[in-house]
Amino acid sequence: MKKTNVRWTVVALIFFATTVNYIDRQVIGLLKPYIQDDLGWTEADYGYIVTAFQVAYGIGMILGGRMLDHFGSKLGYSIAIIVWSLGAVMHAAVRSVIGFGAARAVLGLGEAGNFPAAVKVIAEWFPKQDRAFATGVFNSGTTIGAIIAPIIVTAITLEWGWRWAFIVTGMLGFIWVAFWWMLYHSPEKHHGVNQAELDYIHSDEEEEAHESHETHQAVTWRQLFQHRQTYAILFSRFVTDWVWWFFLFWTPDFLNKTHGVDLKATVLPLIIIYTMSSIGGIYGGHVSSQFIRFGRSIDFARKTTILLFALLVLPLNAVPHIDNMWMVVFIIGLATSTHQAWASNIFTIVSDVYPKQVVGSMTGISSVGGAIGGALASSFVGLILEYTGSYAVIFMIASTMYLLAWLTLRLFVPIRQIKF
Repeated sequence: MKKTNVRWTVVALIFFATTVNYIDRQVIGLLKPYIQDDLGWTEADYGYIVTAFQVAYGIGMILGGRMLDHFGSKLGYSIAIIVWSLGAVMHAAVRSVIGFGAARAVLGLGEAGNFPAAVKVIAEWFPKQDRAFATGVFNSGTTIGAIIAPIIVTAITLEWGWRWAFIVTGMLGFIWVAFWWMLYHSPEKHHGVNQAELDYIHSDEEEEAHESHETHQAVTWRQLFQHRQTYAILFSRFVTDWVWWFFLFWTPDFLNKTHGVDLKATVLPLIIIYTMSSIGGIYGGHVSSQFIRFGRSIDFARKTTILLFALLVLPLNAVPHIDNMWMVVFIIGLATSTHQAWASNIFTIVSDVYPKQVVGSMTGISSVGGAIGGALASSFVGLILEYTGSYAVIFMIASTMYLLAWLTLRLFVPIRQIKF
């Protein structure tokens, strides 16, 4: 079936939402040296502020996934973005560590809704064979946002001050909501979708109905936690998501402290790092989809792709011991690329294993594992830096996490749809 413009317009909308999501969350990492000098934060203070974001993000995942399954993608996505945009703008009005923690909490609560909503929309608009690639495309918005953020934030901060960087970037979400309401409709209600396209979108449903006789019945969280796949996916997010948060919130600081890179000079290294990660996100989904097209099982495709990319993050262990900044940038970029390839496949595994009507809830639940790991790691990283001044232990641990996640999936997650 030919890919129509309608489905890829939907992907474009999700891509832009994800881009705004990552612009808003990255601002504080870019401005850390400026705000730290202005407000007198310690390394531990910054870790606690990031932890507030992560805790709220985890709570938002629990609430947001259920909200999306109840209210639907259009309204639920809008609520999430309005909340996080308000949180982003709030940063400009606070001065204390507690105030920043509160603003980060509102931001995290809203931003948590992005990925459950995005994965749910993909599951509604794409059959399984196309989902990994479509997920890779929208998920590349995380890295495009991370690329754009240094450019925008640097320009605004140097011209008007760091508070305006939060205001301007926070307003982008409100603009997106207007376009979402104008352009988005479900496949059944979209005037641009003909019957042939609708049949293709729903081509998996006969197989899904055969595998899960209660597909259209309500599935409770208790039922989800009766399956080992739920625990394994949650754990795999717990041990890997924090690595991405670490890159996002500490890379500018790492480059500044170890290689003397200031806010203006950090733009090019960050563009390189997140351009690499964007390629990894799209290619990770492509590799998985190609395995399926070559006749391999979905289980083989997802797990083999994850293993291949997990091996590429191992050089991260050497980063604190390398003097050449550009070699450091390349290795970090390779690791961020690995994470995005991993994310494209783990999001898709959720839609492979669970029926469509609980994809939002399950994505939210699995993301709680990532948020808890991120919250604990943020405080851990802050305290390690406060008392040792070294990133070596942090990079060493981060380099092994994706292999641990792959092993968990390999042992405990057969990738076939669960019968409820």
